[in-house]
Amino acid sequence: MRYAPALFGLGALVLWQAAVRIGGVPVYQLPGPIAIAGAFGADPLGLLRALASTLLVTFAALAVAAVLGAAMAVAMSASRLAQAAIGPWAVALQVTPLPAIAPLIIIWVGEPFVALVVCATIVAFFPLFANTVAGLASAEPELNDLFRLYGASRWRTMALLRLPAALPYFLSGLRISGGLALVGAVVAELVAGSGGFASGLAYLILEASFRLEMPRMFAALVLLALAGIILNFGLGAVGGFVLRRRGMA
Repeated sequence: MRYAPALFGLGALVLWQAAVRIGGVPVYQLPGPIAIAGAFGADPLGLLRALASTLLVTFAALAVAAVLGAAMAVAMSASRLAQAAIGPWAVALQVTPLPAIAPLIIIWVGEPFVALVVCATIVAFFPLFANTVAGLASAEPELNDLFRLYGASRWRTMALLRLPAALPYFLSGLRISGGLALVGAVVAELVAGSGGFASGLAYLILEASFRLEMPRMFAALVLLALAGIILNFGLGAVGGFVLRRRGMA
């Protein structure tokens, strides 16, 4: 069973290559897997450098989103005033379309890398924030009552009861936000690339599409897809490891 995804993918590639070969589909419309592999082989360093640039933005945004999401969730959990102040703005941030505000962020921030990180952070923030809020509220009421009975302070209860209860939720949100940070980085790079700032795989995709270099464009798309898969499974493995070490899995 564990080889099923690889076998399915291999079969799909074989059918894809056969379809474009038998149908005589031009490369500029739909390149086959062999043409895509050839495009990667023609410039592997350039593609990998672009991938590294995109991943740098992704991980920076994920780190910022994790810190901000956890901090705001703790503040909301500890204070009704913070809950009333932060909640609506967090929801507003979630529903704001990034392509609409990314050009403004890039103009306002000025520094290209920081602007890309801000854009990707906006996309990655909400799942971490919402999951952590839910986790902090998931502690058993009986345990809350026990801490109160023994005179534990609010922050001691937070540190010893509510934060440990929120850890699985936080790690689940981190896994979701990893993919969203990558999406946010790509969208921000597309906007920046259309404005003349060359960075990452998204700009490479944009440039290749303008030049009708479809194999190169698809090679970049394949790298993005593989990066997303590895990021998702990697964050899942890290989360599983942390929970096992704490005896929670």
